[in-house]
Amino acid sequence: MIEIDVIAIGELLIDFTPAGTSANGNTIYEQNPGGAPANVVAALGKWGRSTSMIARVGDDFFGEDLITTLKEHHIDCSLITRDVKIPTTLAFVKLDEDGNRSFRFYRKPGADLMLCKEDIEETDIKRCKVFHFGSVSLTGGTSREATWHAVERAIENSKIISFDPNIRELLWEDHDEMKEQIKRGLSVAHLVKMSEEELQFVTSEKELEKAAKLIAETYSIPLLIITLGALGSYYMFNGKAGFVPGYRVRALDTTGAGDVFWASVLHQLLERIILLELKETDIRNIIQTANAVGALSTFKKGAIPSIPTVDEIEQFFHQHQRKMEDKI
Repeated sequence: MIEIDVIAIGELLIDFTPAGTSANGNTIYEQNPGGAPANVVAALGKWGRSTSMIARVGDDFFGEDLITTLKEHHIDCSLITRDVKIPTTLAFVKLDEDGNRSFRFYRKPGADLMLCKEDIEETDIKRCKVFHFGSVSLTGGTSREATWHAVERAIENSKIISFDPNIRELLWEDHDEMKEQIKRGLSVAHLVKMSEEELQFVTSEKELEKAAKLIAETYSIPLLIITLGALGSYYMFNGKAGFVPGYRVRALDTTGAGDVFWASVLHQLLERIILLELKETDIRNIIQTANAVGALSTFKKGAIPSIPTVDEIEQFFHQHQRKMEDKI
């Protein structure tokens, strides 16, 4: 049985990202592969990790393009199924002047909602070291049952559970139900990434430190990271808390930046010793690198196309180090 570093389950879809205007002044949209779990494993695959994706796409050219893209990033696509009746899910991205994005989904339903637990084999989950999921596949359809079925199999097989709530309010009819599903995810996870807005939504607490402590202690999460955009990241690690500054850059498109950040965290954790044996200095170093990787991913449009190479990451650090030395 061949071991896999990370298996992710969830949405695999098309992001249509603004790419200028036509001669008639109309917005032109560029087709890009997307879906938060897919972005994570694509980054890991690009950096040499063995990954696999559990998902469903439509039996259409969008689905074909998605599978082709994932294969180009060395992702095992044998667990991706195709729906002959329901088309691939589409998301249109709107960018503001700072590159921050909002989404509008065409998913009533989309193929990602049709993932079934019958599509999932426990033998596949047994192969991974880390099992990653988010909340979009928990919004409804048969994908919710399939996701929890897979998560439960991962828990039974003592896998490290990674969870990113990745709240998309437009996809939920009931926000109380959304909160309950996210809390269930938090209750089983060892590694959690949340935005500050997601943290406030779940806890109803506006003060960052109090909210993070509440989440980490309530759900016994060994490593909780709160992303704060360009400011950096706040973490709770085995009862210790801290802040790691970010990198201020001129962002073109922030789509997928959080996913690439999280992929960097997982990539580095996989290189190190058992999570519980890590020191706080290790975590700070991991987050510092992930902050840089997340910043770098905003230089290009699209999530998967913007994943930086290892050489680009190293070059970014060298340039930043020179800037720091010049200031001294």
